[in-house]
Amino acid sequence: MLDLYMLETCPYCKKVMKYLDEHDFEYNKINIEDKSNEEILIKLGGKRQVPFIVDKDRNVQMYESSDIVEYLKTIH
Repeated sequence: MLDLYMLETCPYCKKVMKYLDEHDFEYNKINIEDKSNEEILIKLGGKRQVPFIVDKDRNVQMYESSDIVEYLKTIH
């Protein structure tokens, strides 16, 4: 399953969530307004930037909404 680190108010996060929803991906929304989620994000990716996707099944982690959408196209 995919984990998406995000903020509800982030337009780039909304872009990724829209793609995920339209293409029936199962994913976990992890809101970094929760301080512990923010800390995990920084530990995983090295910076406080969203969206950040983690695909544990394929050992892939990435930032940047356009890159994420392009990646999603390759796995769906």
